[in-house]
Amino acid sequence: MIASLTGTVASAGADSAVISVAGIGYLVKATPNTLANLRVGTECSLHTTLIVREESLTLYGFATAAERDLFELLQTASGVGPRLAQAALAVHSPAAVRRAIATGDTASLTRIPGVGKKGADRLVLELKDKIGVVAGPIDEVADDTGRPPGWRDQVSQGLQALGWSAKDAASAITKIDVEGTAQTDVATLLKQAIRVLGAK
Repeated sequence: MIASLTGTVASAGADSAVISVAGIGYLVKATPNTLANLRVGTECSLHTTLIVREESLTLYGFATAAERDLFELLQTASGVGPRLAQAALAVHSPAAVRRAIATGDTASLTRIPGVGKKGADRLVLELKDKIGVVAGPIDEVADDTGRPPGWRDQVSQGLQALGWSAKDAASAITKIDVEGTAQTDVATLLKQAIRVLGAK
């Protein structure tokens, strides 16, 4: 098992990066949040987990151990694979996901792309006992449009990971705010921002 990587960022794309370690380039899948903090030519350290399939070996990287641990925990639930586990981390912090499962907050869970009401109920049913009691204040609340907490930062990071500048990202986010469209997941908001930038 490859538990972590420390090396130089050789390249970074929309959903992955190549980390050069002792002359070997490791392709690492990651969320926009993690990729946004990687800069080509600089050193980084990522917590990792290796997903082994009959036809492939895929390495996933995370900025924190908490993200990696939640990524692995979510996949112990039936019907949850790496893609869905990554989507959860793109929308919520690890603490927020754990809290939602522990308290049965299915409304927060259904903000994750690919998770409907039945899927949210299943996550609570199958993982609540594994997560246990989650301490700490509820520090994430959707804004008055029904959008998830922290969506602006997440959309900005996603756009920058795709190659746009921070200024372009801020402009697109401002336009979304002005339009006031009520969207409830970061993936949809990111697509809307891409359309805004593509129309320039």
